[in-house]
Amino acid sequence: MASAETPELAKGDTIRLTVERMAHGGEGIAHAADGRTIFVAGAYPGDTVDAELTQLKKRFGRARLVDVVEAGPLRVESSCPAAAAGAGCCDFATLDPEAELGLKADVMLDQLRRLGKLTDLPDPQLIDVHPRRGWRTRVRLGVDAQGRAGLRKRGSHDLVTDVACTQLAPGLVDGLVGPGAQRFTPGSEVIAVLDADGVRHVVETSKPPRGQRVERVERVLEGSGTVRETADGHDFRFPATAFWQAHTAAPDTYAKLVRNWLSVADVDGAYADLPYPDSKRVAWDLYGGVGVFVPALAETLATTAPGLPAGATSVLDEEFDADIDADSEAPSGLEVTVVSVDYSPAAAKARQDALADYDVELHNDLVEKAIDQLPKPDAIVLDPPRTGAGAEVVEKAASARPGAVVHVGCDPATFARDLATWREQGYAVRRLAVINAFPGTHHMEALAFLEPAELY
Repeated sequence: MASAETPELAKGDTIRLTVERMAHGGEGIAHAADGRTIFVAGAYPGDTVDAELTQLKKRFGRARLVDVVEAGPLRVESSCPAAAAGAGCCDFATLDPEAELGLKADVMLDQLRRLGKLTDLPDPQLIDVHPRRGWRTRVRLGVDAQGRAGLRKRGSHDLVTDVACTQLAPGLVDGLVGPGAQRFTPGSEVIAVLDADGVRHVVETSKPPRGQRVERVERVLEGSGTVRETADGHDFRFPATAFWQAHTAAPDTYAKLVRNWLSVADVDGAYADLPYPDSKRVAWDLYGGVGVFVPALAETLATTAPGLPAGATSVLDEEFDADIDADSEAPSGLEVTVVSVDYSPAAAKARQDALADYDVELHNDLVEKAIDQLPKPDAIVLDPPRTGAGAEVVEKAASARPGAVVHVGCDPATFARDLATWREQGYAVRRLAVINAFPGTHHMEALAFLEPAELY
């Protein structure tokens, strides 16, 4: 109960707060005079702000930023006109980009320790993916009742149609957003993609049910609707509506980590009990999409020897490019089958020419349904959606006793829960990376390399 010196708070009150640190979801954390934790979107550590209480619970509340009374050291002028107009794109547009990765790493580690109860973690590798502006090569736009395309405002169905976001690659929405832009079918969605050839593909689709990805093309307005992208030295072709990483440099960054980490796995010790001859190995590529990780899985499992290659002092060496030294005892001639599972019809529509040289077994199914029928794996890569893999999938994957696992996550909370399940199943996190693959936003990517705890 509030004292005479501490007035009782009520929804709608405007209070002054000093932000202490960042929370998952991009909100600043402050404390009210009565001790309650208050989350304020758009506020950063060191900011003193006036904020209107929009939600109050017994121990916490949320507030809308009203005014920055005194800017902290991390606040800068907005870098995004769309965000300044209310679009839900660059929620970190007023955050110093040099501070962004460190804040995201703090949030990720907090979630891993607090939600996942993971205390014995390696120091994470922090990777700032460039460019920081103009990095997004695909975007989904809403269309209003007048046929104008734009980005949705935060927490609203309304659109910002007069200015574009600075995330977007140059030319991606020219003529699609802003004054004089073309008009589209009211209520539809427009997907624009700028592929590796610099070709723009514009597709108008029906609006999908909430939480579902668009797969059905209504009208191809520009380009062919089939994009070409490159990753890990390979070309991939797929519909513009299929999933692909938004940041132009993200696929190569993730594939390199997978290669590096699997190349130093203790394969002989970990895989000794699998029911295959010495010349046979199996990898799972779960939530595999078009197969970006297939080459890395196939090639590293065919050549992996225990320990680091000569000359590398750490798997985190920036110069380490996963080449095994010629004097190492890497086995040769190993047969590797990569089992790739993804539910997306667009991703599985056509076999990728880039994978023709690999033994790939494709399963167009939900991972939780397919996993019971898969052959025992030597290694697994999982790249689940934002909701995470979930306990059922992780438990079944762990019961297959892979010797090495790379788990990818784009949501700190679900990533923490998934890693906690791996730990409960007898796996330990050996390597961890936090990647700023969504500059200007609170979003991030993380990768963890896990091995059976009994190996150490």
